[in-house]
Amino acid sequence: MKFVDEYRDPDRVRQIAAAIARSARRPWTIMEVCGGQTHAIVRFGLDELLPDTVTLVHGPGCPVCVTSVETLDKAMAIAARREVIFCSYGDMLRVPGSCQDLQRVKAEGADVRVVYSPLDAVRLARARPEREVVFLAVGFETTAPAHAMAVRQAHNEGLKNFSLLVSHVLVPPAIEAILSAPGCCVQGFLAAGHVCAVMGVAEYAPLARRYHVPIVVTGFEPVDLLEGVRRCVQQLEEGRAEVENAYARAVRPDGNPAARALVSEVFTIVPRKWRGIGEIPASGLGLAPAYAHFDAERRFDVGAISAEESAECQSGLVLQGRKRPHECPAFGTHCTPEHPLGATMVSAEGACAAYYRYRRPRGEGLEAYRG
Repeated sequence: MKFVDEYRDPDRVRQIAAAIARSARRPWTIMEVCGGQTHAIVRFGLDELLPDTVTLVHGPGCPVCVTSVETLDKAMAIAARREVIFCSYGDMLRVPGSCQDLQRVKAEGADVRVVYSPLDAVRLARARPEREVVFLAVGFETTAPAHAMAVRQAHNEGLKNFSLLVSHVLVPPAIEAILSAPGCCVQGFLAAGHVCAVMGVAEYAPLARRYHVPIVVTGFEPVDLLEGVRRCVQQLEEGRAEVENAYARAVRPDGNPAARALVSEVFTIVPRKWRGIGEIPASGLGLAPAYAHFDAERRFDVGAISAEESAECQSGLVLQGRKRPHECPAFGTHCTPEHPLGATMVSAEGACAAYYRYRRPRGEGLEAYRG
């Protein structure tokens, strides 16, 4: 299949892996900051193709995983109200809050519905004016334009029964939080191509200069990812720290200006609490004052709800690249996809879910690339 098979070509993958082995003369630690990239790395065994001098660690690149426990508790409090139709993407329903999840709330009688677009929720609000329709808006910069479009559409139509519970997070502040943390061992980053397709690459340049780390924008297939690692290693070996776009077929330097303008109109930058990590300043999006009447947290007065992560769950360390999933004592025993302690085990982009699926037993994809 064009644009898939060519980026999974085993010969090309082995060639790039060999080039990395030749150029990596010193030990380097590189972090990918996207859950989709993490799953591809683990599924295809790309980390096991690298020389011992290059270590890949997984970052907080799963938006479901970093949605705070208290946001989920707020979602469940809203969803339980009789007048509410609560809409969400399907992967949020089984993410545990402090006591239960949205799926359990639905089983107890709440009107919780899976939608595939926030515009589905807008259409539902239009069709059911007697009900309050709430959409759980989570994600990185990638999903923000669609959510902004839904809010503007509801605003233009004068819909009074539509609102968002917003938990958007931003990638650059998370990278800075990792780099500024004591004991940080990350020396280079692979940036997510889909985020940069929206936002462009300019926001990464100050981070590369300030912390002297290379940041390479890359895609999600084996060839994309290893090419990103190769370029990152080359920069590290040469003492450079630049932003490099290895995903030019999808990412332009300025991203998508129309999408960025829409996001800037509807949202404003706010501090955001990240699950397992804590609050990161200026790391989230909240509704701008002109659209604040669409804020479900205010509308349903759930702002005072607070909650804490399970003490047994070590997903925060996984999200910061300080621990691999299988190094958690609960992994695969007390914590499984059927009974998760944290979001990283149940999310489709979670690192723990990737290790559980592809490293128990060894992932199927690896042998094709070992040759």
